[in-house]
Amino acid sequence: MAGTRDYYEVLGISRGASADEIRAAHRKLARKYHPDINKEDDASEKFNEIQEAYDVLSDQEKRAAYDQFGHAGAQASGHPGGHAGQSAAWSQVDPETFESIFGDMFSGGGFSGGRSAGAGPFGGGYQQPRQQPSKGGNIDHEITIPFTTAVEGGTQSVRMRSADGELESIDVKIPKGISDGAKLRVKGKGGPGAFGGPAGDMIIKVRIAPHPWFRKEGLDLVIEIPVTITEATLGGSIKVPLLSGTANVRVPAGCSSGRRIRVKGQGITDSKGRTGDYIAIIRIEAPDRDDLDKKDVDALESMGERLKNPRAGEPWFKD
Repeated sequence: MAGTRDYYEVLGISRGASADEIRAAHRKLARKYHPDINKEDDASEKFNEIQEAYDVLSDQEKRAAYDQFGHAGAQASGHPGGHAGQSAAWSQVDPETFESIFGDMFSGGGFSGGRSAGAGPFGGGYQQPRQQPSKGGNIDHEITIPFTTAVEGGTQSVRMRSADGELESIDVKIPKGISDGAKLRVKGKGGPGAFGGPAGDMIIKVRIAPHPWFRKEGLDLVIEIPVTITEATLGGSIKVPLLSGTANVRVPAGCSSGRRIRVKGQGITDSKGRTGDYIAIIRIEAPDRDDLDKKDVDALESMGERLKNPRAGEPWFKD
């Protein structure tokens, strides 16, 4: 049951309940379902569920993690999850609740006979086990950054909820040349630690927003460049855009669509100093038929009759 039901539902309280309301609800239910008092078959299971809910909601850090991330957040903040045995259940009951449950079993309605608040009703004592500090769990987060930030590096503001439940903004350093899907670690911004332990880390998965005309292939900066049939046939120098400014690229004569023109060392430089290439992919744009006059059409038809059929070399071609 634990780990599936809402902790607020288990205690029968609202999500805005105060610490006193949480404590009162727990005391009432603990009296009702403690297995040393209630002999129903499911009393032990219900009691453990109540204790688990109280353990989280009575702790400010655990409650904040639970409110933000649900049961996964409670576990990341140090709550082990699952049911403990009956002896472990005793260790979670505070002395005031303990006396509330068993006080009427002893004379005077309270603890007597030299019993301390830590004594069990059947002799002996119970002790809260000593808990070792443990680091909080990691929290996964995903952000999308502009294309230029991925290429040039920079910082990205990330909105997150702190361990006390407050929204805060942190600046995450983005190394230049970062790849789509890369993960960054921000130390101390994960789930809260338990028993004085340090907070976990936030693991940020980086997504890169598309650029209007560039794309990134590793450290290569890639762009499709439309050219006329004249430029593709005769070759020439064309102006192409860079991330900042422009440059001239030489189109070789007889260039086909899909050909890649590579300019060495003009791509993206990463944080380790490695640099990729600038790659222009040729896309031949045929003119619209309505834009051609009779002389243009006659010239193209004449050229088509004289030139070799480009399909003639294909194994499936039949004239």
